[in-house]
Amino acid sequence: MKKLFGVIGDPIAHSMSPAMHNDLFELYGIDAVYLPFHVSKGNLEAAVKGLKALGVSGFNVTIPHKTDIIPYLDKVDPLARAIGAVNTVKNENGLLVGYNTDGPGFVKGLESMAADLASRSALIIGAGGAARAIYFSMAQAGIEKIDIYNRTTDKAEELVSSCPYKVESKVIGRVAAEKSLAYYQLVIQTTSIGMVPDTENLPLLPENLTQNSIVSDIIYNPLQTKFLKEAAKRGAAVQNGVGMFVFQGALAFEIWTGIFPDIERMETNVLRNLGG
Repeated sequence: MKKLFGVIGDPIAHSMSPAMHNDLFELYGIDAVYLPFHVSKGNLEAAVKGLKALGVSGFNVTIPHKTDIIPYLDKVDPLARAIGAVNTVKNENGLLVGYNTDGPGFVKGLESMAADLASRSALIIGAGGAARAIYFSMAQAGIEKIDIYNRTTDKAEELVSSCPYKVESKVIGRVAAEKSLAYYQLVIQTTSIGMVPDTENLPLLPENLTQNSIVSDIIYNPLQTKFLKEAAKRGAAVQNGVGMFVFQGALAFEIWTGIFPDIERMETNVLRNLGG
């Protein structure tokens, strides 16, 4: 019997996950199908019960349900519980178990660029949901120094104080962040600044970025934000949001199947869907 997987969200028509996962099922000879399910906020509980009743093998969760779904799951992984968001659910012997692969996927993407992450000082720009997943996952992975810049200081301070993992962090203002960019070997941009259509906006002035840094922007529309272009001009290694998307999908696939899939194939598939 064909296994059922899917993704729930609102909106959902734009999702690249079905193409990515269905290609992997074919590649590895798995008799399964991955479908998009449009689920509005008011129908989340009924949708989860319906998927469970159908015997779904697993599904992804996207905006706006990543936090709201937690009460409707049977179990939640400790990292996902700490982050307060679930993006991957596995049916484990009739129990729906929630995971978060967004942050770990981002870390995996960084590891593909640098093996010595723990020794690097990091600056995260932003303090929203994506920043929280990345910050907690980096701290869990052993990166010892992670500072936060966010336009709203209180939100950044709450993020730092709520982290359950050992990490040295401080909240800094915009002027200090811009002056200190050369100090950080990892600079991670997690806000929507620079996304289409406002592609000329910058989260920070990049003058002090250096070739010693890895600069990552989780945006992938455009594939190269102005911030990444400016970083590349200064010799920094750069990474766009495709890496995070691909690696979070790969970790979800591994949770469901036990197989860590072909990353290069996944990236090619995503870029083709993006028109890149």
